[in-house]
Amino acid sequence: MQYALLIYETPGEFARRQGEDAQAYWSSWSAYFDALGARAASGACLKTPDTGTVMRRGNGARKVEDGPHADSKEQLGGFTIIEADSLDEALAWAERCPAAATGAVEVRPVMAMADVPEMQS
Repeated sequence: MQYALLIYETPGEFARRQGEDAQAYWSSWSAYFDALGARAASGACLKTPDTGTVMRRGNGARKVEDGPHADSKEQLGGFTIIEADSLDEALAWAERCPAAATGAVEVRPVMAMADVPEMQS
């Protein structure tokens, strides 16, 4: 089964991506993905929240806003899709994620589009 690990980071962790702490920051992620190995099906690191753009549609009009958007202690910093036999296994990998120490890692089962009756033709 596939699980999405939605990785939320603090502003401080986003800042560590550059500067004197960058090597330690990226090394921890490299070690994590080395440990995940073939379990990591896909994923990506996202740029900082201020680079985001949100589009909303309402009343027949499109409204576009520049980021950041959420007023929270953590912002979405990336995601990883992993293969795991159970939620407990996925949670164990989430616990090992570098972001878990200062931010949060949300674990969600991935729903295959083939499993959605309306998507089957």
